[in-house]
Amino acid sequence: MKDGFIKVAAGVPKIRVADPRYNAEQIFTLMREADRQGVRVLCLPELCLTGYTCGDLFLQDTLLKGAEEGLATVLEATKNLDMVTALGLPLKYKNNLYNCAAIIHQGNILGLVPKIHVPNYGEFYEGRWFTSGRGVSEPFLSLCGQETTLDADSLFFCETMPNLVIGAEICEDLWTIEPPSFRLAAAGATLILNLSASDETAGKSLYRRNLVANQSARCVCGYVYASAGEGESTTDMVFAGHSIVMEDGALLAQRKFSTGLTISEIDVDKLSYERRRRNTFPYVESEYSTQHSFSLECAETPLTRSVSPSPFFPQDEAEQAELCEEVLKIAALGLKKRLEHTGAKTAVIGLSGGLDSTLAILITGVAMKLLDRPTSDIIAVTMPCFGTTRRTRSNAELLSERMGATLKTVDISAAVKQHFADIGQSMENTDVTFENAQARERTQVLMDIANQTGGLVIGTGDLSELALGWCTYNGDHMSMYAVNAGIPKTLVRHLVAYVAGDKAQEDGALSQVLEDILDTPVSPELLPAVAGEISQKTENIVGPYELHDFFLYYVIRWAFPPKKILRLAEQAFGRTYDRSTLLKWLRSFYRRFFSQQFKRSCLPDGPKVGSLALSPRGDWRMPSDAVANLWLEELEGLD
Repeated sequence: MKDGFIKVAAGVPKIRVADPRYNAEQIFTLMREADRQGVRVLCLPELCLTGYTCGDLFLQDTLLKGAEEGLATVLEATKNLDMVTALGLPLKYKNNLYNCAAIIHQGNILGLVPKIHVPNYGEFYEGRWFTSGRGVSEPFLSLCGQETTLDADSLFFCETMPNLVIGAEICEDLWTIEPPSFRLAAAGATLILNLSASDETAGKSLYRRNLVANQSARCVCGYVYASAGEGESTTDMVFAGHSIVMEDGALLAQRKFSTGLTISEIDVDKLSYERRRRNTFPYVESEYSTQHSFSLECAETPLTRSVSPSPFFPQDEAEQAELCEEVLKIAALGLKKRLEHTGAKTAVIGLSGGLDSTLAILITGVAMKLLDRPTSDIIAVTMPCFGTTRRTRSNAELLSERMGATLKTVDISAAVKQHFADIGQSMENTDVTFENAQARERTQVLMDIANQTGGLVIGTGDLSELALGWCTYNGDHMSMYAVNAGIPKTLVRHLVAYVAGDKAQEDGALSQVLEDILDTPVSPELLPAVAGEISQKTENIVGPYELHDFFLYYVIRWAFPPKKILRLAEQAFGRTYDRSTLLKWLRSFYRRFFSQQFKRSCLPDGPKVGSLALSPRGDWRMPSDAVANLWLEELEGLD
């Protein structure tokens, strides 16, 4: 429960039709197993105490009495379990029969939620037995010797975890034009439980999964879906026990054609933040809702859900290729518009033989193709100086050649030395002035060539560098359009690798040079080379980009607190980095991010391509003199 995580499960017991006594035993056995695995909220299928396929037996008092006795058995057997469970049963009330979810905790019935949309079409005949629960609100109902409520608008609040608010709907309720979960979420529910009995037909499971995903995304909620499975009558239908756990449209866990538990963790703090961030998400206090409260013991929730070490890049290969194509096209379309609007005759790029400038020229190549212009309109400028190695210079030249760009070489060594003489900077003093003078000289050269050719300077700096301030103010920090500004370093690498693979057969030489660039250490090459090799390796100075991109994603996209980010980093990188290393670079990230905001406050234009950006005109607004003390203090004592 700490850090906003609550362990949830969809459970499918093996039942017998019309045998509540047997079913109750299967249910409390499954509940005990869920408790042993740390589950704190469990959703079971629709009418699981009796079976969904009882037909006209639902009208028999004997079955209804058996269902109540079965519920009493479950309550007694689980009164010591600190777990909220939703289970399905039929309920007779005022001459009507309702298909209900009983929400129970530690032997108490917190409330009963009736099904609103009762299907009576196709293979479903529920209207023959059940009445819709729409408008029913009974605050004093006796069941199993307890006084409880019957209300479809019921909300269940956790006193010890304020962002955990539970609502429930039943099967068909989700498939309608206005699911109850819309209203429940607007009134505060962050976790929706769906007790279902959806029969299995070819292709239906994919539709069902997408339906759950869309609803959890629209409601910005966790969604646990548990459908009837083995033991239901197969007279005319088969039930596969489809179980789904979703969080804001993301699939956390799924299984079917099996009984048992489908477990994951919902991050209710994350959901609460996302609702606050979206000013279009309503809060509608329902005057009709019945509110219940319960308490769960606060404890650490061991994580079983996957935490990707590369949150900007999917794990699925097909999704990877789709993302790369999409990002390249978005960035190229942004540049295409800028070139068209300004009437630029050329696109000028400082080509270093490194990853970022490589991606920039690849994107510019796509933009020229979209404009139906020759790639010779790209002017690739190499500007060797004190730290330039033969390898990077050669790769820059080869890349320009394979791209069909116009190559210019401007050795800036003499100009920088003259500048050092003018300001009294010793060549022996390789401090920040030594480094930044080169970056600013290169920017001046690019700007002047752009003026000479009627072109625009295309920026090469990426999102990760902007986050860390790893750029020279008014040097590589500046351009006329920054195509990489929304692309983090880890994604830059994937994009270049994708193009290398894509071009392997069409242009083997281009693919080969891209592969060598990928194999080259990331470096600004501002310090003199040693024995012809790169002496200045960026990740040795600022830390691994895979960590900083991970931190960036959770600090900015989700506003997670430092302790929670550290916990997720341990989950994602525990086999690669120890805790002290993660802490070291997390502290470094916060220090650099806060101190370097002034560079981000005056960024050139550039397209947002993913879920976050740092443009002061787009996603991120932050005062340049904000301090990081609160965030750094939270990390104290965690070594």
